[in-house]
Amino acid sequence: MTIVPSTPLRVVLIGFGPVGVRYAEELLPEIASGRIRLTVLGAEADDPYNRVLVAEYATGELEREDLAIADPSELRAAGADVLTGVRATAIDRETREVVLGDGRRVPYDRVVLATGARATVPPLDGLEHVGPDASGLDDALTEGVCVLRTPEDAERVRSVVATGGRVVVLGAGVLGIELALLLAHAGAVPSVAHFGPMPMPRQLDRGSASVLAAALETAGVHVVPHTRAEAIIARADENGVRRFHALVSSDGRRIEGDLLVLSCGVRARSELAEAAGLRVDRGVLVDDRLRSWTDPAIHAIGDCAHIGDPVHLHDAHVPGGPSGLVGPGWRQAEWLARALRDELDGIETAPFAEDVPGVVALKAAQVDLVSAGDVSADQFAPVPAGEDAPGVAMWADPQHGTYVKMVTRDGALTGFVAVGMPRAGAELSVLYSRRGELPSDRSLLLRLDTAEDAGPRTTGREATLCVCNGVTEGTVEDAIDDGCETVADVGRCTRAGTGCGGCRARIAEMIGAREAAAL
Repeated sequence: MTIVPSTPLRVVLIGFGPVGVRYAEELLPEIASGRIRLTVLGAEADDPYNRVLVAEYATGELEREDLAIADPSELRAAGADVLTGVRATAIDRETREVVLGDGRRVPYDRVVLATGARATVPPLDGLEHVGPDASGLDDALTEGVCVLRTPEDAERVRSVVATGGRVVVLGAGVLGIELALLLAHAGAVPSVAHFGPMPMPRQLDRGSASVLAAALETAGVHVVPHTRAEAIIARADENGVRRFHALVSSDGRRIEGDLLVLSCGVRARSELAEAAGLRVDRGVLVDDRLRSWTDPAIHAIGDCAHIGDPVHLHDAHVPGGPSGLVGPGWRQAEWLARALRDELDGIETAPFAEDVPGVVALKAAQVDLVSAGDVSADQFAPVPAGEDAPGVAMWADPQHGTYVKMVTRDGALTGFVAVGMPRAGAELSVLYSRRGELPSDRSLLLRLDTAEDAGPRTTGREATLCVCNGVTEGTVEDAIDDGCETVADVGRCTRAGTGCGGCRARIAEMIGAREAAAL
């Protein structure tokens, strides 16, 4: 039986990015029925867009309209108050009101923080913060320097790509490497400078990093390791504006370019929560019901949420932190919306648990790489007495750009990395997500990428195509049969391809195959 409260539950959602949008969409039936009154506060004036795909827009792979993820008019038609270009400046926990930048106050019964994360800007000599950016959330930087978080940042990159210009990417994490490969594919001249000996150190071991570095050079990406960036050189252009010219490292090396993109990680936008007196670590600390440790009327989801066990209440630092992936944020949004519906119906919801571990895949045509879990185990390292060594199986052929490493505990896959072996990587991704056991003959997985394709492979309608949204091949096939003619159409119908974008090529392939079959 549906319960309609005498007065609707007042929910204020702060943040209108991909995770906030998913939460609002999940509540549409309750908003329309009058059970919940939702107020959405989006600091950016633009309609919500997929920040994960901004790099593809920057390099011409997508157009601006391809970034759209929601139409606010649907929420407004259901009865939600959607305010864009409006910033929340404070949460008054005593009066239970959210204070807006223009002085208005919005009363709440619950607040949901989906404020996301901001790019880390390293302190570089010569780098100026020249005022607020277009969103008003962050600072604009010296001309020719950006962080690639917004469409406006992407348009700066597009102008350089259009002339085949030189782009320096500072940082060799997943996003930095993906951007550099996209830039090379688009005809720009990218260099990746990073501190330390190897790219993607959080996801790769030494062997896979070495194979990746070689593949990057082959793809046209110049890699500059061991770069401790200290300064930029900027020169006045014909209009007298200081413009980026070169990145300078501590040993005096200069990497010249027409644009510098900072890809140095992110940190949670938790200032609003901290100012409200909420406990914050790497994000807003929430329990397994996504409630603030400090105030159960306030929740946090996505990149601003740090899920931690309150047993660490008195510890200086709490284990864990935001995953940085859109898939987990979406699952948090869906769980929280379901928990609120259940609460209105008097039903107890099981605590939130992340059932699908994060799998990281490069979205690049030139290099196929997928990784998950801890791959640092050394198969030749001595094992302390009383401890069981993890199982490690590895295959490497650096000359041909292939590498696979699998780490197991009690036969179950706990970590893996695959470079240059797309079918093995796909099978390992499924096994890892399902916490499955590897075949006793590990070489069966290696054979997936041979011409004979002799090994078993997850296929058919039940195979997962979109990991971010858990969409199967069969669901996408049905959407195409029902009239979806483009990748964007499939995304609107099924949500496939609207996350990291790694499955968009496969969706396009399926659409093309269906069109060819119809001829």
